[in-house]
Amino acid sequence: MHLTDLTWPDVAALDKNTPIIFPIAALEQHGRHMPVFTDSMLAGEIMRRVEAQMRDNILVAPMQWLGNSHHHLDFPGTLSAEPRLYIDLLNGLLENFIAHGFRRLLFFNGHGGNDIPGKQAVFETRQKHRDRKDLLLLSITYWHLDVKPWETLPALQQREMGHACEWETSMVLSLRPDLVKDHATTPEVPFGNPFLPASRGWIMPDRSAPGHVGIPAAATAEKGEHLFQCYTAAAVRFIERVIDWDGTNWEG
Repeated sequence: MHLTDLTWPDVAALDKNTPIIFPIAALEQHGRHMPVFTDSMLAGEIMRRVEAQMRDNILVAPMQWLGNSHHHLDFPGTLSAEPRLYIDLLNGLLENFIAHGFRRLLFFNGHGGNDIPGKQAVFETRQKHRDRKDLLLLSITYWHLDVKPWETLPALQQREMGHACEWETSMVLSLRPDLVKDHATTPEVPFGNPFLPASRGWIMPDRSAPGHVGIPAAATAEKGEHLFQCYTAAAVRFIERVIDWDGTNWEG
């Protein structure tokens, strides 16, 4: 179900254990060859496919396309919410549906810069409701789901998500090839080692002058469709765990 299609009595009548899914992403630069709406397009397509399979069992809110993208602000076209403001926005979305009586709330994220804010928001909101054993507040970034797409498609050269990379470029090629420009001649920008295992503060010009990281030239529409299938199946499996949760247990 899509929240935008329902009346308020429709929402009120839903089982309060129905998982409420908030897709979150971004509008930011994706190199010289990819559209600024890439993250929202890709997360939105995965969620469209998930909703089509699970329509009677989940409620999907509209895509929150504004994200935490300050690390891309050196590149024109990027829009970004201030980090604290963004966390407060996410907290507010959770609080809205807690007030409506729902218990299982999930951020489905399609932008790396939202990963920490999403985790922080579910952490903060849980602290505000310390007496509630029945709340399940979650944040998941889709490429962190339990899937290794190269195992079923060895032609994939990358082994992790980059930025406007082989994976993202392939997915946009499968959706809107008209929006991808000259990816076949775009040079690789290596991932490098940013002082792992530490978490390093960075902005995109630290890593990449053109604004991408990975191997765009290796992208194909066929790879993109495979990635969509892998991540859709993994998202369905994860949401099934949310549905099957017993309502109090730590395990899920």
